[in-house]
Amino acid sequence: MSPDPFGALGLPARPDLSDEQVRAAWRAIAAATHPDRPDGGDLARYTQASAAYAELRTPWGRSEAYADLAEHTGRAPDEPDTAPLPAVPGLHAPPPGWAVLTSLARLPARIRHGRPLRLLARAAITAGLCLAVLTLIPGQPAAPADVAGLILWFTLTGRRDVAPPPER
Repeated sequence: MSPDPFGALGLPARPDLSDEQVRAAWRAIAAATHPDRPDGGDLARYTQASAAYAELRTPWGRSEAYADLAEHTGRAPDEPDTAPLPAVPGLHAPPPGWAVLTSLARLPARIRHGRPLRLLARAAITAGLCLAVLTLIPGQPAAPADVAGLILWFTLTGRRDVAPPPER
């Protein structure tokens, strides 16, 4: 395997490449070099590209390969690569934080399709216990910790009363 799997797929050496960009580069090379082609393809290039795709197909693999490449070339991993990313038709990168906003927008529907009465009961119990803690031990250092623990309990146990997220 060459020390540069990014180069084998014709991609810039960047750990932030998307799965679609890596897959599109792999498919283009595989279609052009596959040994089953009528012209016989290019077995060596196909094998090299297959190994590179196996290494880069996950975000973790890309970051590991990038770190290894940086170690071999002497370039620090935190130095930005100014090469533009290859365009993948029909793929637009979502803005930063989009996943969080999408999750929050889906939360009311997930509550509605889950067990809303159980979730409401858990919220009432948590609120009541928080008020009891603040009434029984006001101004004590343990009060904020107890309230934080109750909120954590509600968050962790309330997940079972919310419908699972839609499949992607």
